[in-house]
Amino acid sequence: MRVLARILALATTLALTLGTAADAADTIRLAVQKTGTFSWELATIREAGLDKEANLALEVTELASPEAGKIALRAGNADIMLSDWLWVSRERALGAKLTFYPYSSALGAVMVPAASPIKTLGDLKGRKLAVGGGPLDKSWLLLQARMKQDGIDLKSDATIAYGAPPLIAAKALDGEMDASLNFWNFCAQLEAKGFRRLAGIEEILPKLGAKGAVSAVGYVFDEGWAANHRDAVARFIAMTRKAKQLLVTSDTAWDKIAPLTGASDPAMLKTYRDRYRDGIPRRNISDEEADARVLYRVLAEIGGRELVGPAAELDPGTFYHAVPGD
Repeated sequence: MRVLARILALATTLALTLGTAADAADTIRLAVQKTGTFSWELATIREAGLDKEANLALEVTELASPEAGKIALRAGNADIMLSDWLWVSRERALGAKLTFYPYSSALGAVMVPAASPIKTLGDLKGRKLAVGGGPLDKSWLLLQARMKQDGIDLKSDATIAYGAPPLIAAKALDGEMDASLNFWNFCAQLEAKGFRRLAGIEEILPKLGAKGAVSAVGYVFDEGWAANHRDAVARFIAMTRKAKQLLVTSDTAWDKIAPLTGASDPAMLKTYRDRYRDGIPRRNISDEEADARVLYRVLAEIGGRELVGPAAELDPGTFYHAVPGD
Protein backbone atom coordinates (compact mmCIF):
# COMPACT_ATOMS: atom_id res chain seq x y z
CA MET A 1 0.00 0.00 0.00
CA ARG A 2 2.90 2.34 0.77
CA VAL A 3 4.43 1.66 -2.64
CA LEU A 4 1.10 2.33 -4.33
CA ALA A 5 0.68 5.58 -2.39
CA ARG A 6 4.15 6.72 -3.45
CA ILE A 7 3.40 5.91 -7.10
CA LEU A 8 0.14 7.86 -6.93
CA ALA A 9 1.88 10.80 -5.29
CA LEU A 10 4.62 10.78 -7.94
CA ALA A 11 2.03 10.60 -10.72
CA THR A 12 0.16 13.54 -9.23
CA THR A 13 3.37 15.57 -8.97
CA LEU A 14 4.30 14.81 -12.58
CA ALA A 15 0.83 15.73 -13.80
CA LEU A 16 0.96 19.05 -11.98
CA THR A 17 4.47 19.77 -13.30
CA LEU A 18 3.55 18.95 -16.88
CA GLY A 19 0.36 20.96 -16.60
CA THR A 20 2.28 23.97 -15.33
CA ALA A 21 4.80 23.68 -18.19
CA ALA A 22 2.04 23.37 -20.74
CA ASP A 23 0.28 26.43 -19.34
CA ALA A 24 3.43 28.58 -19.13
CA ALA A 25 3.07 31.87 -20.96
CA ASP A 26 5.13 32.42 -24.10
CA THR A 27 7.66 35.20 -23.62
CA ILE A 28 7.98 37.95 -26.21
CA ARG A 29 10.73 40.55 -25.82
CA LEU A 30 9.73 44.02 -26.98
CA ALA A 31 12.01 46.96 -27.77
CA VAL A 32 9.89 50.05 -27.15
CA GLN A 33 10.70 53.72 -27.57
CA LYS A 34 9.99 55.24 -24.17
CA THR A 35 8.11 58.25 -25.56
CA GLY A 36 6.42 56.40 -28.44
CA THR A 37 2.78 55.44 -28.91
CA PHE A 38 3.60 51.73 -28.55
CA SER A 39 3.94 52.39 -24.83
CA TRP A 40 0.33 53.64 -24.81
CA GLU A 41 -0.86 50.39 -26.35
CA LEU A 42 1.18 48.26 -23.96
CA ALA A 43 -0.18 50.15 -20.95
CA THR A 44 -3.71 49.47 -22.21
CA ILE A 45 -2.88 45.80 -22.69
CA ARG A 46 -1.64 45.44 -19.12
CA GLU A 47 -4.43 47.49 -17.59
CA ALA A 48 -7.04 45.26 -19.28
CA GLY A 49 -5.12 42.03 -18.64
CA LEU A 50 -4.97 41.26 -22.35
CA ASP A 51 -1.46 39.84 -22.08
CA LYS A 52 -2.60 37.25 -19.53
CA GLU A 53 -5.67 36.49 -21.64
CA ALA A 54 -3.36 35.80 -24.60
CA ASN A 55 -1.06 33.72 -22.37
CA LEU A 56 1.89 35.96 -23.20
CA ALA A 57 4.65 37.28 -20.96
CA LEU A 58 5.80 40.61 -22.37
CA GLU A 59 9.35 41.62 -21.50
CA VAL A 60 9.70 45.31 -22.35
CA THR A 61 12.98 47.14 -22.84
CA GLU A 62 12.50 50.89 -23.06
CA LEU A 63 14.88 52.64 -25.41
CA ALA A 64 15.60 56.26 -26.24
CA SER A 65 15.20 56.08 -30.01
CA PRO A 66 13.99 53.92 -32.92
CA GLU A 67 17.63 53.37 -33.92
CA ALA A 68 18.31 51.74 -30.57
CA GLY A 69 15.39 49.40 -31.22
CA LYS A 70 16.83 48.41 -34.59
CA ILE A 71 20.16 47.60 -32.97
CA ALA A 72 18.44 45.49 -30.29
CA LEU A 73 16.45 43.55 -32.88
CA ARG A 74 19.42 42.89 -35.15
CA ALA A 75 21.55 41.84 -32.17
CA GLY A 76 18.93 39.29 -31.09
CA ASN A 77 18.14 41.16 -27.87
CA ALA A 78 14.51 41.82 -28.83
CA ASP A 79 11.86 39.87 -30.73
CA ILE A 80 9.59 42.73 -31.86
CA MET A 81 9.95 46.46 -32.36
CA LEU A 82 8.19 49.17 -34.35
CA SER A 83 9.60 50.42 -37.64
CA ASP A 84 8.50 50.94 -41.24
CA TRP A 85 8.28 48.65 -44.26
CA LEU A 86 10.82 50.77 -46.12
CA TRP A 87 13.53 49.89 -43.61
CA VAL A 88 12.41 46.24 -43.49
CA SER A 89 12.63 45.92 -47.28
CA ARG A 90 16.06 47.55 -47.29
CA GLU A 91 17.30 45.18 -44.59
CA ARG A 92 15.97 42.19 -46.52
CA ALA A 93 17.84 43.34 -49.62
CA LEU A 94 20.98 43.41 -47.48
CA GLY A 95 20.38 39.88 -46.18
CA ALA A 96 18.44 40.32 -42.92
CA LYS A 97 15.15 38.42 -43.17
CA LEU A 98 12.91 40.75 -41.22
CA THR A 99 9.19 41.04 -41.80
CA PHE A 100 6.48 43.63 -41.05
CA TYR A 101 2.89 43.64 -39.79
CA PRO A 102 0.80 46.89 -39.79
CA TYR A 103 0.56 48.90 -36.56
CA SER A 104 -0.58 52.36 -37.66
CA SER A 105 -1.32 54.36 -40.79
CA ALA A 106 -1.04 57.68 -38.92
CA LEU A 107 1.23 59.99 -40.87
CA GLY A 108 2.46 63.52 -40.50
CA ALA A 109 0.82 66.66 -41.80
CA VAL A 110 1.72 70.11 -43.03
CA MET A 111 0.67 72.50 -40.27
CA VAL A 112 0.25 76.27 -40.43
CA PRO A 113 -0.93 78.90 -37.92
CA ALA A 114 -4.69 79.41 -37.89
CA ALA A 115 -4.44 82.88 -39.46
CA SER A 116 -1.82 81.91 -42.05
CA PRO A 117 -2.43 83.12 -45.62
CA ILE A 118 -1.23 79.70 -46.85
CA LYS A 119 -4.35 77.92 -48.11
CA THR A 120 -3.01 75.18 -50.39
CA LEU A 121 0.16 73.12 -50.73
CA GLY A 122 1.04 75.21 -53.77
CA ASP A 123 1.24 78.24 -51.48
CA LEU A 124 4.33 76.72 -49.83
CA LYS A 125 6.36 77.98 -52.76
CA GLY A 126 8.65 80.74 -51.56
CA ARG A 127 7.89 80.03 -47.89
CA LYS A 128 9.92 78.74 -44.95
CA LEU A 129 9.06 75.08 -44.29
CA ALA A 130 10.40 73.18 -41.28
CA VAL A 131 10.68 69.40 -41.72
CA GLY A 132 10.89 66.97 -38.81
CA GLY A 133 13.03 63.88 -39.27
CA GLY A 134 15.57 64.96 -41.87
CA PRO A 135 15.95 64.94 -45.67
CA LEU A 136 15.07 61.23 -46.02
CA ASP A 137 11.90 61.37 -43.93
CA LYS A 138 9.15 59.44 -45.77
CA SER A 139 6.47 62.09 -45.36
CA TRP A 140 8.83 64.74 -46.72
CA LEU A 141 9.74 62.60 -49.73
CA LEU A 142 6.08 61.85 -50.45
CA LEU A 143 5.22 65.54 -50.21
CA GLN A 144 8.01 66.37 -52.65
CA ALA A 145 6.76 63.72 -55.08
CA ARG A 146 3.24 65.11 -54.92
CA MET A 147 4.34 68.70 -55.48
CA LYS A 148 6.52 67.72 -58.44
CA GLN A 149 3.31 66.56 -60.12
CA ASP A 150 2.29 70.24 -60.03
CA GLY A 151 5.65 71.45 -61.25
CA ILE A 152 6.91 72.58 -57.82
CA ASP A 153 10.29 71.46 -56.48
CA LEU A 154 9.99 72.24 -52.79
CA LYS A 155 13.70 71.67 -52.12
CA SER A 156 14.56 74.62 -54.34
CA ASP A 157 11.27 76.55 -54.43
CA ALA A 158 10.99 76.85 -50.63
CA THR A 159 13.41 77.44 -47.76
CA ILE A 160 13.75 74.13 -45.94
CA ALA A 161 14.96 73.66 -42.36
CA TYR A 162 15.43 70.16 -40.94
CA GLY A 163 15.42 69.23 -37.27
CA ALA A 164 14.33 66.78 -34.60
CA PRO A 165 10.51 66.60 -34.30
CA PRO A 166 10.33 68.30 -30.86
CA LEU A 167 12.52 71.16 -32.12
CA ILE A 168 10.41 71.59 -35.25
CA ALA A 169 7.24 71.74 -33.14
CA ALA A 170 8.83 74.38 -30.92
CA LYS A 171 9.89 76.46 -33.94
CA ALA A 172 6.34 76.28 -35.29
CA LEU A 173 4.91 77.51 -31.99
CA ASP A 174 7.46 80.33 -31.87
CA GLY A 175 6.43 81.46 -35.36
CA GLU A 176 9.91 80.98 -36.82
CA MET A 177 8.56 79.13 -39.86
CA ASP A 178 5.63 79.67 -42.20
CA ALA A 179 4.71 75.98 -42.10
CA SER A 180 5.96 72.71 -40.68
CA LEU A 181 5.84 69.04 -41.65
CA ASN A 182 6.15 66.79 -38.62
CA PHE A 183 5.25 63.42 -37.12
CA TRP A 184 1.56 62.94 -36.39
CA ASN A 185 1.75 63.27 -32.60
CA PHE A 186 3.59 66.60 -32.83
CA CYS A 187 1.03 67.75 -35.38
CA ALA A 188 -1.66 66.82 -32.86
CA GLN A 189 0.05 69.05 -30.30
CA LEU A 190 -0.05 71.98 -32.72
CA GLU A 191 -3.64 71.22 -33.67
CA ALA A 192 -4.66 71.32 -30.01
CA LYS A 193 -3.00 74.74 -29.75
CA GLY A 194 -5.03 76.15 -32.64
CA PHE A 195 -2.87 75.38 -35.66
CA ARG A 196 -4.52 74.36 -38.90
CA ARG A 197 -3.85 71.17 -40.86
CA LEU A 198 -3.03 72.34 -44.36
CA ALA A 199 -2.86 68.73 -45.55
CA GLY A 200 -2.29 65.33 -44.02
CA ILE A 201 0.19 63.15 -45.90
CA GLU A 202 -2.49 60.44 -46.09
CA GLU A 203 -4.56 62.87 -48.20
CA ILE A 204 -1.94 63.03 -50.95
CA LEU A 205 -1.35 59.28 -51.23
CA PRO A 206 -4.18 58.66 -53.76
CA LYS A 207 -2.47 61.14 -56.11
CA LEU A 208 0.66 58.98 -55.83
CA GLY A 209 -1.17 55.77 -56.70
CA ALA A 210 -2.33 54.37 -53.35
CA LYS A 211 -5.90 53.09 -53.17
CA GLY A 212 -6.35 53.49 -49.42
CA ALA A 213 -4.69 54.20 -46.09
CA VAL A 214 -1.23 52.64 -45.90
CA SER A 215 0.34 51.63 -42.60
CA ALA A 216 3.60 53.51 -42.36
CA VAL A 217 4.64 51.82 -39.11
CA GLY A 218 4.37 48.20 -38.09
CA TYR A 219 5.55 45.46 -35.77
CA VAL A 220 8.88 44.19 -37.10
CA PHE A 221 10.40 40.80 -36.30
CA ASP A 222 12.66 38.15 -37.79
CA GLU A 223 10.80 35.75 -40.08
CA GLY A 224 12.75 32.78 -38.73
CA TRP A 225 11.73 33.62 -35.18
CA ALA A 226 8.13 34.08 -36.37
CA ALA A 227 8.14 30.67 -38.06
CA ASN A 228 9.20 29.06 -34.78
CA HIS A 229 6.64 31.03 -32.76
CA ARG A 230 3.76 31.27 -35.20
CA ASP A 231 1.02 30.73 -32.62
CA ALA A 232 2.54 33.23 -30.18
CA VAL A 233 2.81 35.83 -32.97
CA ALA A 234 -0.85 35.27 -33.88
CA ARG A 235 -1.87 35.70 -30.24
CA PHE A 236 0.27 38.83 -29.98
CA ILE A 237 -1.42 40.40 -33.03
CA ALA A 238 -4.88 39.42 -31.73
CA MET A 239 -4.01 40.94 -28.35
CA THR A 240 -2.91 44.25 -29.89
CA ARG A 241 -6.08 44.38 -31.97
CA LYS A 242 -8.14 44.08 -28.80
CA ALA A 243 -6.14 46.89 -27.24
CA LYS A 244 -6.72 49.10 -30.27
CA GLN A 245 -10.43 48.32 -30.20
CA LEU A 246 -10.51 49.30 -26.54
CA LEU A 247 -8.81 52.60 -27.40
CA VAL A 248 -11.42 53.14 -30.12
CA THR A 249 -14.45 52.51 -27.93
CA SER A 250 -13.40 53.69 -24.49
CA ASP A 251 -12.50 57.27 -23.55
CA THR A 252 -11.88 55.96 -20.03
CA ALA A 253 -9.01 53.88 -21.41
CA TRP A 254 -7.47 57.12 -22.64
CA ASP A 255 -7.84 58.73 -19.23
CA LYS A 256 -5.77 55.89 -17.79
CA ILE A 257 -2.89 56.36 -20.24
CA ALA A 258 -3.07 60.17 -20.28
CA PRO A 259 0.17 60.60 -18.24
CA LEU A 260 2.07 58.57 -20.86
CA THR A 261 0.91 60.77 -23.73
CA GLY A 262 2.36 63.94 -22.29
CA ALA A 263 -0.89 65.76 -23.05
CA SER A 264 -0.93 69.05 -21.17
CA ASP A 265 -4.71 69.46 -21.19
CA PRO A 266 -7.94 67.63 -22.14
CA ALA A 267 -8.02 69.26 -25.60
CA MET A 268 -4.61 67.85 -26.48
CA LEU A 269 -5.53 64.40 -25.15
CA LYS A 270 -8.67 64.46 -27.29
CA THR A 271 -6.64 65.35 -30.39
CA TYR A 272 -4.18 62.55 -29.65
CA ARG A 273 -7.09 60.17 -29.20
CA ASP A 274 -8.82 61.17 -32.43
CA ARG A 275 -5.67 61.03 -34.57
CA TYR A 276 -4.59 57.72 -33.04
CA ARG A 277 -7.99 56.24 -33.82
CA ASP A 278 -7.82 57.53 -37.40
CA GLY A 279 -4.55 55.66 -37.88
CA ILE A 280 -5.69 52.19 -36.76
CA PRO A 281 -5.25 49.76 -39.70
CA ARG A 282 -8.51 48.40 -41.05
CA ARG A 283 -7.49 46.98 -44.43
CA ASN A 284 -6.64 43.56 -45.78
CA ILE A 285 -2.92 42.82 -45.53
CA SER A 286 -2.66 42.16 -49.28
CA ASP A 287 -4.18 45.56 -50.08
CA GLU A 288 -1.76 47.22 -47.66
CA GLU A 289 1.16 45.49 -49.35
CA ALA A 290 -0.02 46.40 -52.85
CA ASP A 291 -0.15 50.10 -51.96
CA ALA A 292 3.17 49.93 -50.14
CA ARG A 293 4.69 48.50 -53.32
CA VAL A 294 3.39 51.49 -55.30
CA LEU A 295 4.65 54.02 -52.75
CA TYR A 296 8.00 52.25 -52.49
CA ARG A 297 8.64 53.02 -56.16
CA VAL A 298 7.77 56.68 -55.55
CA LEU A 299 10.12 56.83 -52.56
CA ALA A 300 12.90 55.00 -54.41
CA GLU A 301 12.73 57.51 -57.25
CA ILE A 302 12.89 60.52 -54.92
CA GLY A 303 15.22 59.17 -52.21
CA GLY A 304 17.47 57.02 -54.35
CA ARG A 305 19.91 54.37 -53.21
CA GLU A 306 20.67 56.26 -50.02
CA LEU A 307 17.09 55.57 -48.92
CA VAL A 308 16.26 52.12 -50.29
CA GLY A 309 19.63 50.49 -50.73
CA PRO A 310 20.19 48.12 -53.67
CA ALA A 311 16.51 47.17 -54.23
CA ALA A 312 14.37 49.22 -56.62
CA GLU A 313 11.25 47.23 -55.63
CA LEU A 314 9.67 46.29 -52.31
CA ASP A 315 11.03 42.89 -51.27
CA PRO A 316 8.32 40.19 -51.68
CA GLY A 317 8.69 38.97 -48.09
CA THR A 318 8.42 42.38 -46.45
CA PHE A 319 4.82 41.92 -45.24
CA TYR A 320 3.91 39.10 -42.84
CA HIS A 321 0.97 37.04 -44.11
CA ALA A 322 0.67 34.27 -41.53
CA VAL A 323 -1.90 35.84 -39.21
CA PRO A 324 -5.23 33.94 -39.26
CA GLY A 325 -8.03 35.87 -40.93
CA ASP A 326 -5.82 38.12 -43.06
